[in-house]
Amino acid sequence: MKKNNRPIYPFTAIVGQEEMKLALLLNIVDPKIGGVMIMGDRGTGKSTTIRALADLLPEIETVANDPFNSHPTDIELMSENVRQLKEAGEELLLAQKKVPMIDLPLGATEDRVCGTIDIEKALTEGVKAFEPGLLAQANRGILYVDEVNLLDDHLVDILLDSAASGWNTVEREGISIRHPARFVLVGSGNPEEGELRPQLLDRFGMHAEIRTVKDPILRVQIVEERSEFDRSPDEFLQKYNLQQEVLRQRIINAQEKLNKVQLDYEIRVKISQVCSELEVDGLRGDIVTNRAAKALAAFEGRDEVTVDDVLRIITLCLRHRLRKDPLEEIDSGQKVEKVFQRIFSNL
Repeated sequence: MKKNNRPIYPFTAIVGQEEMKLALLLNIVDPKIGGVMIMGDRGTGKSTTIRALADLLPEIETVANDPFNSHPTDIELMSENVRQLKEAGEELLLAQKKVPMIDLPLGATEDRVCGTIDIEKALTEGVKAFEPGLLAQANRGILYVDEVNLLDDHLVDILLDSAASGWNTVEREGISIRHPARFVLVGSGNPEEGELRPQLLDRFGMHAEIRTVKDPILRVQIVEERSEFDRSPDEFLQKYNLQQEVLRQRIINAQEKLNKVQLDYEIRVKISQVCSELEVDGLRGDIVTNRAAKALAAFEGRDEVTVDDVLRIITLCLRHRLRKDPLEEIDSGQKVEKVFQRIFSNL
């Protein structure tokens, strides 16, 4: 923890909410999973957990003074300006920085999110005068939208498009600027305040549902831990320092191992069979389930995906993609599990 920064509650100290924590960790291991939608009651630690995760992550190497957090070697994560400097053979100044964690306010305008082009400067001086927005700041980090179900659908579309493609394009009066915007999109909301449209919900890689803890002993433990943190943050952080470091190293190892993880053809067929039987539209469900299963195997330090890996993540990947039947009493998560058990029973 840097000096003068407000202390952040440690990720490893968060009690319960395993589904949410797993979904977030897997998206950090493989950002191409496509983000997480977290739906649950108020006061269940959604924001605390997401901020704790951002604080836990290892620092990234960036090009110094670059507003897009450009990667020094990966062209896909580089701004146009940095790429031109690199092609010209100029030496880039590098800097280490914390993974950016950007909060998107509910009242944000499109210009604030995407960035703006100064047309007057572009026309009079002949330069592309671009003022970066929140998507630029979020590149290579986490973009968090609280109450995403209350956000304007048009803005949600922009966020999801950028998260899927890894790029943001701003066009004004015939001037076009494109910059990298690869981030883990995390949305949270309370189902009582309304659901997201199905076509937007489907674009989130995973969907975690969280509930208020009912067990009185667990509730007391959570309250006591929080009180201890508020009373003496430095001592509390010290207590969890080793666990935080162990988890940080696990994430780094998993990111390095990810491309080596194998997913057996027979398991891939069964995953697609589950998606087909559940009448999941499109192939996004199949792709995300495959990616998440590999990310989980990598996180656990294994080179091969097991059936148990698929069981642990398939509900997170598919529950929000099922067609809603208002007359059906069975929960969508149970429905996914039921079909999974039947199809995978002979493996």
